[in-house]
Amino acid sequence: MKQRPLGSSGPGVSALGLGCWNFAGPYGPTSEKESHETLAAARDLGITFIDTANVYGMGVSEKVIGSYLAKHKAEFRIATKAGIRRDPSTGIRTFDNSPDHLRGELENSLRNLGVDHVDLFYIHRREAGRPIEEVMDTLQRLRQEGKIGGIGFSEISPASLRLAHAVAPVSAVQSEYSLWSRQPDLGMVQTCRDLGVAFVAFSPLGRGVFGAQPPDPASFDDGDFRKANPRFVEPNFSRNMAAIQPFREYARSLGTTPIALAIAWLLSRGPHVIPIPGTRSAAHLQDCANGVSLELTGDQRAEIERLLPAGFAHGERYSADQAIGVEGYC
Repeated sequence: MKQRPLGSSGPGVSALGLGCWNFAGPYGPTSEKESHETLAAARDLGITFIDTANVYGMGVSEKVIGSYLAKHKAEFRIATKAGIRRDPSTGIRTFDNSPDHLRGELENSLRNLGVDHVDLFYIHRREAGRPIEEVMDTLQRLRQEGKIGGIGFSEISPASLRLAHAVAPVSAVQSEYSLWSRQPDLGMVQTCRDLGVAFVAFSPLGRGVFGAQPPDPASFDDGDFRKANPRFVEPNFSRNMAAIQPFREYARSLGTTPIALAIAWLLSRGPHVIPIPGTRSAAHLQDCANGVSLELTGDQRAEIERLLPAGFAHGERYSADQAIGVEGYC
């Protein structure tokens, strides 16, 4: 597996990571056994970077990773996140970047994972009223204590990244980025490159739309994240599937799959871009890994851009509720 740096001064990690939100069931029921099999497949493929968060199943994802690490030898670089509060009775989200909250949630995450240190600790969502410089002071203290390695932020703006990076080096920014979610091209990918910050791309396969088989919204469980997502409701969904079909056919003409081609496209966006697909299938993970060795020519990149130009997708990438806490820009 090829390696990419986790920030200019960070450790090398696999060019492809594994997103572990799926271990908490946002796209349907799963089991610890299934998640452990996926982690084993990642290890065997040379994937060394895994990504989770304290709110993924309210600790479920972290605990599944912890139970795997307790039974198996694996050299994973682990990233987790904090900063979101969720009311257990109403499900309403609020954001808290206070020192006490971040410290307490990190301690819980370390217990869940069964480790005394994580390689990367993200602010999952910024608390709008708290200066980011103050948050950086908190994160630097946690790093000085040896509890975290790199500092990261999720779904922030390029301007916020510059403010944070002026205080101390930021290792990574994580945002949604794929062929149908291109906002990072409007400044974040470039800012990360200029500052020496890794750009970690979540949902690189469009929450399944670039998978081997298109998703079927009629089969979504009530708890499926996509059920209320604008891109998966009609008429947007049918329009999106029609737009993506030529890309599927192009992948087949190249002797590859839509999954591998979508991953290869992301990796071609810059040596600092690290996709973290989430899957519960070892076969799908192998397909993603195939994209790492797929080197695209200039003509192939141009054809992909012709087939799926920036802005082709119908519908917002989040519903109004899902978008709360995301920093907009441009």
